[in-house]
Amino acid sequence: MKINGNEIRPGNIILHNGDLYVAVKTDHVKPGKGGAFAQVELKSIVGNTKLNERFRSSETVERVRLEQKDFQYLYSQDDMLVFMDTESYEQIELPADFVGDRAAFLQDGMMVTVESYEGKPLGISLPGQVTLEVSEADPVVKGQTAASSYKPAIMENGVRVMVPPFITAGERIVVDTNEVTYVRRAD
Repeated sequence: MKINGNEIRPGNIILHNGDLYVAVKTDHVKPGKGGAFAQVELKSIVGNTKLNERFRSSETVERVRLEQKDFQYLYSQDDMLVFMDTESYEQIELPADFVGDRAAFLQDGMMVTVESYEGKPLGISLPGQVTLEVSEADPVVKGQTAASSYKPAIMENGVRVMVPPFITAGERIVVDTNEVTYVRRAD
């Protein structure tokens, strides 16, 4: 879909110079002399490069919509993660570094959303929160509860999370997968 250069908004994904970019920041400028333009900060989706570009209102750019599809996590094999399309039952393998540090939160049967463009996966979103069991937690130090202090705890998947002092080993807690923070006790 073609849009004018001044219609680019943060979060839009555009095709520019043959590469996919996401608009990080836009600033509309109307100088005293000459036509108005949009100063857009772009971040490459495939690479890790940033680009500052000016788009006049008369220019058009190709806005891209990524295909979003739900997949179910099955298992990990070597450094590949295997996911299954819940509609066609096709399996795809993605490298573990594609998911990054959040791969530790993947659990058997977990539903994730894979964003792709022309069949090539570009991003993955995990559920916002997962329930995990605390495998190790430091004991409470007497007098520590006067201030709101947190203590380190190791989850069943090996991830270290700061938890309130009343959490002990063996309890199940809800953890935010984006911030890797304690949310609440599990029901």
